[in-house]
Amino acid sequence: MALKPDEERGPRDRPAPRRIDAAYLRRAALHYLERYSVPAAQLKRVLLRKVERSCRHHGQEPQTFRGMVEEIVASFVASGLVDDRRFAEAKAQSLRRKGRSTRAVAAGLAAKGVGRELVAETAVLDEAVELEAARIAARRKRLGPWSRGDRAEQRQKHVAALARAGFSLAIARAVIDDAGEGG
Repeated sequence: MALKPDEERGPRDRPAPRRIDAAYLRRAALHYLERYSVPAAQLKRVLLRKVERSCRHHGQEPQTFRGMVEEIVASFVASGLVDDRRFAEAKAQSLRRKGRSTRAVAAGLAAKGVGRELVAETAVLDEAVELEAARIAARRKRLGPWSRGDRAEQRQKHVAALARAGFSLAIARAVIDDAGEGG
């Protein structure tokens, strides 16, 4: 349906949200899970935002739908559609391939709502994996052996950049002082 020129919508103009019921929330959750792999806490946040928006528009109380959201998320976890462990392992691997440190991986998982115990299991510190992630980070940021400028002059700044990225000082020094073995 085309809008008439006097009915142009701005970026904040959205259609009115639907009234919340269990079937709608279940469909919304399935639609979200088709597009994204998420832990249970993230799915719950998404559904609660939908509830909040709808209740604000329709003048309802969001607390009345909290149990419904919990029930839907629990059923998706029980059916295996939502698996925090599978999500955490995949996300940790993805972050490692991007050159993220163990600390950054743990922080990323915690931000998505993965439980502390699972974060601790998934983001285990392994020297070889940490060293490879630091090399990837240095290559992406053009630090150390991958820099274009005077390496000796920039050494301290490059070590500090890796340390800020969450790598230990020993690993940061090893990668920055590397003669290109990892590249």
